Amino acid sequence: MLRLCSFLVLICTSLPVWADVAGHVRVVDADTFDVGQTRVRLHAIDAPEQDQMCETEHGIAFACGQWASAQVTARFEGAHARCTQTDTDRYGRVVATCEANGVDVGQEIVAQGWAFAYRRYGMDYDLDEKSAYVADRGLHGFRVQSPAQFRKTRAKGRIPPDPTCRIKGNISKNGYIFHVPGQAFYEQTGINPDRGERWFCSSAQARDAGWRAARR
Repeated sequence: MLRLCSFLVLICTSLPVWADVAGHVRVVDADTFDVGQTRVRLHAIDAPEQDQMCETEHGIAFACGQWASAQVTARFEGAHARCTQTDTDRYGRVVATCEANGVDVGQEIVAQGWAFAYRRYGMDYDLDEKSAYVADRGLHGFRVQSPAQFRKTRAKGRIPPDPTCRIKGNISKNGYIFHVPGQAFYEQTGINPDRGERWFCSSAQARDAGWRAARR
């Protein structure tokens, strides 16, 4: 009996202890809040990154990450939220479902098309995303790369080592071409220093080094 009790105690003490979080909301981006003093990553949704660009139906570049954050800020900034923790992510953030202004925050954000259902972590908002898609609501009215794919491709030579020097000096069959943020091929262009490609801090610096501007 003593061994059984000890075994049960070991199991109980090894289980994660989740805590509810409550407080006023400060929006970090469209899927991450500060609730009181706690950084919360909303469960089962995924929003565009702050520097992510999308395209309108006419091919015009659009800062959709900043736009999504602005919509969520207008809806929930300063609201009192109560969140139930479901996990902790690799960055140490509390992953949680939250309620504020009388609604499930994650559900509202996905239903309005400001973020996507993150099915890898839960099917909670699958139908809400499908409804937004059918209605071309929010991000579904634009050409947008999934945030997960954007993060994956950005990581391969697409993140500037110096955030103030974001111009990409690419070498291709068309020559030495530089791309500035917001241009059509900026996000998909990776920089490989081993091939002589490089980052620039200004268009003038790129031109002085022998690169020409991308046409679009």
